Amino acid sequence: MEDASNSTIRIILVDDHMMFRKGMKLLIETEEIGQVIGEAENGQQFLDLLETLHPDVVLMDIDMPVMNGVLATEKAIEIRPGLNILGLSMFGDEKFYSKLVKAGAKGFMLKKSGIDELKKGISEVSRGECYFSSELLKNLIASLGPDPKENFGTEATPVFLKRELDIINLLAQGCSTNEIAEKVYLSPKTVDSYRSKLIAKTETKNTVDLVIYALRKKLIHL
Repeated sequence: MEDASNSTIRIILVDDHMMFRKGMKLLIETEEIGQVIGEAENGQQFLDLLETLHPDVVLMDIDMPVMNGVLATEKAIEIRPGLNILGLSMFGDEKFYSKLVKAGAKGFMLKKSGIDELKKGISEVSRGECYFSSELLKNLIASLGPDPKENFGTEATPVFLKRELDIINLLAQGCSTNEIAEKVYLSPKTVDSYRSKLIAKTETKNTVDLVIYALRKKLIHL
């Protein structure tokens, strides 16, 4: 996927409510956040669009008819493994977040998010970073409860260095690679290396899944 940081971010909107799509499109383009190159009202229409369109970011609704956002994300990532998908959520959708992340989405944010958060979320995800609402993350952890594996003791939690926990904690706060690098006095490349090793160490899917893992294991707290 081409880095969109130095050009107009190409966006596909996937949501079954036309008024929401039109309003979001107007906001994105009026605020010069990016350019909406396609719209779909369900997951199948979105997959059809992928045959000809090459977005930098996909804003994906979760609950849709025909094909929901989780299944659409899973199928889209199979077609284009580097696709940057950001889930759009309402309160109450927490049960879908973990599935969405496992399917390959880079994160999730509220549909009612303000302009600044929308800008940051789209910008971060367009560069392949993860982005998520801390408020939604708290709701997700509350809805999931404790890690069921802890009750059986089948897997020991790996030992983490303080630097590793510092980096996970900053990821949980929504910090980008560059922001983390400044805070812990490392190069962005080294921070990326730490993140990759942590994902492998915890056998998680991506950054958001890593943060969820750390919160469920009570390694960090929001």
